[in-house]
Amino acid sequence: MSTHDTTVNEAGKRHKHEGPKKHIIAFIFSILLTVIAFSMVAAGEMNSTFVYIMLVFMAILQVIIQMSFWMHMKDRGHIFPIIGILMGVFVVITIVVMAEYWAWW
Repeated sequence: MSTHDTTVNEAGKRHKHEGPKKHIIAFIFSILLTVIAFSMVAAGEMNSTFVYIMLVFMAILQVIIQMSFWMHMKDRGHIFPIIGILMGVFVVITIVVMAEYWAWW
């Protein structure tokens, strides 16, 4: 390993840089997902249920890409932010489900 590709963190361990290749791939994939979602909605000729399901699926993929590559949640040492995000998702889903039950009651 050359010193150009590595840095030393607080613990004295070497950390290899990813480089721009993965970020460029993630960016292209994000743009592709956005274009597909826009095209599906703009077409207007598809079954609306299918479009909703695909939009939610692509939104989940987009969140995973953003969290993994841009916020670096895939790296070590990010367990507490991940737990916090998952707890927030759990609370939001619980609130939505309870609001639906309250409205139906």
